[in-house]
Amino acid sequence: MRVLVPSVLLGLHLPALADNATFGFEDIAQRARTLAEAPYQAPGNALPKELKQLSYHQYKDIRFNPQAAHWRDANLPFEIAFFHVGYFYDQPVRLNEITAEGVRPIPFDPKQFSYGKNTFDPSRLADVGFAGFRIHYPINRPDYKDEVVAFLGASYFRAVGQGQRYGLSARGLAIDTALPSGEEFPRFVEFWFERPARDAEVLTLYALLDSPRATGAYRFEVRPGVDTVMDVKARLYLRAGVGKLGLAPLTSMYLAGENQHVPRDDYRPEVHDSDGLSIRLSTGEWIWRPLLNPKRLLVTSFAAVNPLGFGLMQRDRTFMHYEDLESRFELRPSAWVEPKGSWGAGRVELVQIPTPDETNDNVVAYWVPEAVPKPQEPYDFEYRLRWQKDTEARPPSAWVLQTRRGRAYVQHPDDSVPLLIEFDGPALRDLADDANIESVATADGNGQIVENTLYRNDITGAWRVALRVRRGDAAKPVELRVFLRSASKEAISETWSYILPPD
Repeated sequence: MRVLVPSVLLGLHLPALADNATFGFEDIAQRARTLAEAPYQAPGNALPKELKQLSYHQYKDIRFNPQAAHWRDANLPFEIAFFHVGYFYDQPVRLNEITAEGVRPIPFDPKQFSYGKNTFDPSRLADVGFAGFRIHYPINRPDYKDEVVAFLGASYFRAVGQGQRYGLSARGLAIDTALPSGEEFPRFVEFWFERPARDAEVLTLYALLDSPRATGAYRFEVRPGVDTVMDVKARLYLRAGVGKLGLAPLTSMYLAGENQHVPRDDYRPEVHDSDGLSIRLSTGEWIWRPLLNPKRLLVTSFAAVNPLGFGLMQRDRTFMHYEDLESRFELRPSAWVEPKGSWGAGRVELVQIPTPDETNDNVVAYWVPEAVPKPQEPYDFEYRLRWQKDTEARPPSAWVLQTRRGRAYVQHPDDSVPLLIEFDGPALRDLADDANIESVATADGNGQIVENTLYRNDITGAWRVALRVRRGDAAKPVELRVFLRSASKEAISETWSYILPPD
């Protein structure tokens, strides 16, 4: 069976891969370096016409046969299923297996798929290749291998842990996100899987990344479980300078929530895959920025040195806050990035894009290093990526439970913007109703705090801040910060960091 080789690899004299069990990260890094030394070759599009013209529903009617899963016959703990090319996914990727005998390609065979009501002849598809793959492993019950990870399209991938549903995605790399010049989307063009042992709990795979201005080698060590954990090691090479390098990027969706009502007639109170950006700084401070669906592109950032973590989180786990039996937003994972080693100075950047509905991923977060590598200079970084639900990362003292915008009935409302911020956590639960704690609220030069009242929510036991802010210039944003502190002036909560976009 012939395997389709992406045109990005054709015509280049790449180093030979080690044909033995010693093959690994350094071999792929050498290929990435060789690619970066040559001009970029855009992938061709040689798919048969019937695959190029598939509609969404026609593409969904192509289904992989589970009995054809890689390693199914060997009865290994992990299995790999495959995505067919077609529709938006018109660029095949090469897939390989690393065994004790050497590296061998995983061939495409149309017999691995059912084509449903599609009328084309599958025998014409003998060498079209795979669009991506799924990794299966039992995390919810021992007798069934759940789909736990999927790689499909550009450098996108997503994962779930126990009891979770797919939601936000991660990417290998982001280049020039939200810049006027336009974003560049690097692609994983080839993958290698280490054949797991019969008792393996971790699957190791490698990936080669390519784009007009960057190449890279990646190693993923995937450990499915209550949290599905990925240890990621990467080495990048730039072909040319970039305006912005985004490391460990996360991509999610936010349409509406407690601080922003659904913009149409919709029975669902909230619609989002993530409801906030969480950041843990090396200074010990935790920051929580609630997400928005802005009217215009909104880019904000948080400067840091050697951050301890950041992530797009889904903190609201109450079904009645969504009421969506199909989407089950309350089961969507949070994704938490833990840098390994020293990442130095830089910033966590948050991009929020207007969206009219939930079909668009309109939220992106990533790390932007202050020092960008020069072309051809290797750039190494590592991190741990956790896909979480009940065990998600949060400060040990107290955190923001909810943010609500709007006012109750007022006979003569003024021009201020009212907000309610609720904090909860161990540091607050045992306090008396008259405990000597205070809410510290600040606004930037375009805002004035006209009310800052702290009181206990006697229904839930949490503590609520009633905040009212008056804008200066309505055409400019307002940055707000609130945290709780004790009588000894020590912070006992994370910092709520909010932006009121321009009206």
